[in-house]
Amino acid sequence: MLKKRFDNYPKGKQFSSILGDLLGRGIFNVDGHLWKFQRKMASLELSNLSVKSYAFEIVVSEIRSRLIPVFSSFAGKENGVLDLQDVFRRFSFDSICKFSFGLDPGCLKLSLPVSEFAVAFDLASKLSAERALTVSPLIWKMKRFFNLSSEKKLRETIKLVNVLAEELIKHKRNMDVSSHEDLLSRFMANIDDDKFLRDIVISFVLAGRDTIASALTTFFWLLSNHPHVMLAIREESDRIMGSKTQDVASFEQLKEMHYLQAAVHESMRLFPPVQFDSKFCQEDDILPDGTFVAKGTRVTYHPYAMGRMETIWGPDCLEFKPERWIQDGIFKQVNPFKYPVFQAGFRVCLGKEMALVEMKNVALSLIRQFDIQMANPSHTLKFTPGLTATVKNGLPVFVQGINGRD
Repeated sequence: MLKKRFDNYPKGKQFSSILGDLLGRGIFNVDGHLWKFQRKMASLELSNLSVKSYAFEIVVSEIRSRLIPVFSSFAGKENGVLDLQDVFRRFSFDSICKFSFGLDPGCLKLSLPVSEFAVAFDLASKLSAERALTVSPLIWKMKRFFNLSSEKKLRETIKLVNVLAEELIKHKRNMDVSSHEDLLSRFMANIDDDKFLRDIVISFVLAGRDTIASALTTFFWLLSNHPHVMLAIREESDRIMGSKTQDVASFEQLKEMHYLQAAVHESMRLFPPVQFDSKFCQEDDILPDGTFVAKGTRVTYHPYAMGRMETIWGPDCLEFKPERWIQDGIFKQVNPFKYPVFQAGFRVCLGKEMALVEMKNVALSLIRQFDIQMANPSHTLKFTPGLTATVKNGLPVFVQGINGRD
């Protein structure tokens, strides 16, 4: 699906119709020429050193000016329960909007304000995902045709997202964007179609917001149940950064933290942000194990299930064990087709390295300065249906500052 017969397994019209109203002709909703064009353009931009530096600076600034102050405001507060998932969603939304649009929604300000754009984007994503859960596509298509119920609400929220995005693009058109680093400004140099620009950038917001928040939420839930892993990460960072001098790691320092890299990968093995992915068989095919796949068949692979299979990961597959990624003290990557958390082959995530750097910097900054405990120690993770893995009812935690590190 992702390698040898890649061309025979496109997303397909069925998938595109489900997300078409929200994502339009964005990269995550198209095949063929449009996909190749956006893939090539995005690859050129995201591999640019100045773009990577710009993204890193945004993350560092958001950590220092907002994330740490929010945690500090809750540290030690009696009955001060913080929803970790909500905070990470706010953080990642601010960061990806700055990176994609050059827009600061300010979701993570100390007052934790409500962002009209974020609320509309959330609801549009949720309602779009629910289309896939209906018994028959005909049901939601009829509701859309007659503008009823959830489809009426979806139309209203997408209209709001469109208005906000179109106003921003129009504003950018009236500016000199040649010196701007955000993706929208850079894409404008090659694309004149404002509707197409909207589709491309909305896709980046979807990819860079919910996946990061999901991965960080489950990572800290795992750490709360495996305190020895958190201590090992803290000790590794003290060895490389010192115990008090830095709140945020440099890019070079992050590369030296092999155990942190292993812990993050191990967390996503058990809790991938995108739990499954589907493609549609374009022509009759035979899988490597001999299974016949008829033309038009929907074929799904399931990273969540694959990460828990003994035949792939061994008898300890259900254990959170970062050491499985370490060899002679060095982090060792595995075959991406064994670990398709970022997909693999032609569709491998272009933002993979940037996402990992963001996750590691956020996690490290919090681990070095705070003790984070579940408000309910017996809290188990349950996920709500959606495009990414979202923990039902959030993740309430207590926060305590670490003496001598602030």
